[in-house]
Amino acid sequence: MSQVHLRRFTGSAIAPHLHDVADLRIRVFREWPYLYQGDMDYEQRYLETYSRSPESLFVLAFDGERVVGASTGVPMADETDEFKQPFIARGDDPGRIFYFGESVLLPTYRGQGVGVRFFQEREGYACELGRFTHTAFCAVDRPSDHPRRPPDHVPLDDFWMRRGYVKQPSLTTLLTWLDLEESRPTAKPMTFWLKRLDGVDAN
Repeated sequence: MSQVHLRRFTGSAIAPHLHDVADLRIRVFREWPYLYQGDMDYEQRYLETYSRSPESLFVLAFDGERVVGASTGVPMADETDEFKQPFIARGDDPGRIFYFGESVLLPTYRGQGVGVRFFQEREGYACELGRFTHTAFCAVDRPSDHPRRPPDHVPLDDFWMRRGYVKQPSLTTLLTWLDLEESRPTAKPMTFWLKRLDGVDAN
């Protein structure tokens, strides 16, 4: 197994890697539970959020010069309304939250601790910026009887809880994409997970 190394890119430095991240999202999110029938037009629209933000983050996993994984983040204040509005409605300040977009890693490279390092790198960056009290991400909700659910699927909830994240049933949103075998995009329910950053002054 080749040694995977991680590199961090922020702000305008992410631009040369947008295509790599888009390609990984399309490949990895075809799997359960996202079942994403991706295309580059959708990816370009999605990644505009990161292109616009001067404090966006890509943590990329390399095997040599090949990008084999990616983990992203952006200040919640720079996100779209679909992400911000649930927090605003609850009375939370999006300006104090750093949002984690996704972690995608090719199957060959899983089980080597890269997922843990993705979280560590993103949380470390949020702490370095100095004004964030929490980090957050959201995950798709699929019914337990979904016909495409693999019989051996193990949810990531335990992994996320070990990282200190707590599921927030009161924080939900809808995101729209094209599922495999769908004829048109449909809205999918998403639930947020939240973690308080240690050593950060909330005042």
